[in-house]
Amino acid sequence: MIDLSISTFLITLINVGILFGVLRGVLFKRVTKFIEDRSNKVRQTIEEAEKDKQEAKALLVQYEARLKNIQTEAERIIRSAQEKAQREADQIIAEGKTSANTLIANAQKQIEAEQQAALALFQAEAGRLVIGAASRLIQRDLTQEDNRRFANLLLQEIGNQ
Repeated sequence: MIDLSISTFLITLINVGILFGVLRGVLFKRVTKFIEDRSNKVRQTIEEAEKDKQEAKALLVQYEARLKNIQTEAERIIRSAQEKAQREADQIIAEGKTSANTLIANAQKQIEAEQQAALALFQAEAGRLVIGAASRLIQRDLTQEDNRRFANLLLQEIGNQ
């Protein structure tokens, strides 16, 4: 069986202590340093992520403000363009009405002038016909029947003109 002696126990205990001291000196310091380095890197990464997150939030707020300003400016530009287009349309309509009124007035003046010219032509032609009829009447003696016939003839000629 196993003899338990104090000397064996003490030697084993010393061996375990030496092994622990060697492992601690060689392995534990390196493992502890590795774990601390890794922990620091993770902490830095988290801090950088938080910093980036805060910057992203600030940029988001900035871009939203810019977008709102751009939308407001776009609405103002559209409103201004609509007002300008309405003013131009009103101006074009007013110019069209003025032009139409001028054309109508000119046409009425031309019609009146043509009416006056036609009336003058009619009067000249009627006068010529009356003079022609009178000269025919003067050249011969007329009876009552001749007067009616010449009057009818005169009315026919005036109607044909």
